Amino acid sequence: MRILVIFGTRPEAIKLAPLINRLRANSLFEVTVCNTGQHKDLILPILDLFKLTIDYDFNCMENNQGLTGLTCKIITQLDLLFTNYKPDYIIVHGDTTTSFASALASFYAGIKIIHVEAGLRTFNKKSPFPEEINRTLTGSLADLHFAPTETAKNNLISEGKKDNVYVTGNTVIDALYDALKLIDEHSIEIKNLKSKIDESKKIILFTGHRRENFGDGFDNIFESIKNLTLSRDDIQLIYPVHPNPNVKSVAQNYFKDNKNVILIEPLDYSTFIWLLNKSYLVITDSGGIQEEAPSLGKPVLVIRDTTERPEAVEAGTVILVGSNKIDLLYNANLLLDDIRFYNQMSSIINPYGDGLASERIIDILVTLK
Repeated sequence: MRILVIFGTRPEAIKLAPLINRLRANSLFEVTVCNTGQHKDLILPILDLFKLTIDYDFNCMENNQGLTGLTCKIITQLDLLFTNYKPDYIIVHGDTTTSFASALASFYAGIKIIHVEAGLRTFNKKSPFPEEINRTLTGSLADLHFAPTETAKNNLISEGKKDNVYVTGNTVIDALYDALKLIDEHSIEIKNLKSKIDESKKIILFTGHRRENFGDGFDNIFESIKNLTLSRDDIQLIYPVHPNPNVKSVAQNYFKDNKNVILIEPLDYSTFIWLLNKSYLVITDSGGIQEEAPSLGKPVLVIRDTTERPEAVEAGTVILVGSNKIDLLYNANLLLDDIRFYNQMSSIINPYGDGLASERIIDILVTLK
């Protein structure tokens, strides 16, 4: 079976890495990998960590590139690729512009589409933007749907996709467990990070980058974090700042004189996992971290108004606080002060998987031979 795996962002590369490596280790598959370059510089450390080789690199990334231009570039370059190489299937992941554009180009070329992390929904096409539409349209085009949870599967079934929908768990947990084995605590990156951390304090890991929080959203979130960190001496917040100027410049304005907030450059994945494991709790608008953190027993406050990962909310591994200043401040203090509540939240079994999602996907693909 000839499979072309396509990714373009760091989260896609992380979540597809364990599947790619396990597929390549199986003689039943001929695996080719394409990087669209949507997040080119952020992907390179992932390729190094997981020893991934790229067969096609589209180098689509441009400064301040719009979604329309990016979508057109990916479709055009894949159309050219498919004139010379036609796989039996492509594999795309999740909810990125790369995933949707690749699925559309493959549909036009008559190539079957496998969608990993299928079926996530907020049922609000503008939240998150453009991810909700990306994953919904990709799901409409896909021939095989690998859903991480029963909830995601039921979302697909309710949309009429009754065949070829499988629950596998999420490959991000596979990647997490693989990365934990590869972490080098003596690396320069981790040593540099250790020098900035005060391990006598409770470490809060913060990440924020979503378009839906640009403007008033980040103003509210950063104001709440500022109040939290200035009101306590027992915490240190570490923020790997996203390079987008809509985020970076605002963060620097809020935290430049705050000794309890450490602003750092984006981390490579293994260093990030090391920091996640060292943290006491997490505040984030990231989807992947909502899935990863519970496997390490870390409570998560999600700074979004909606989430396509309701299983975490229902299980109790995350709390949805949105960009509400009061809710964020209240729940952060509650987790920092109430050890019984903290232990209850941190001990819940991760609803997103056990690290065997890639094996389940391969077992299903083998039956298609």
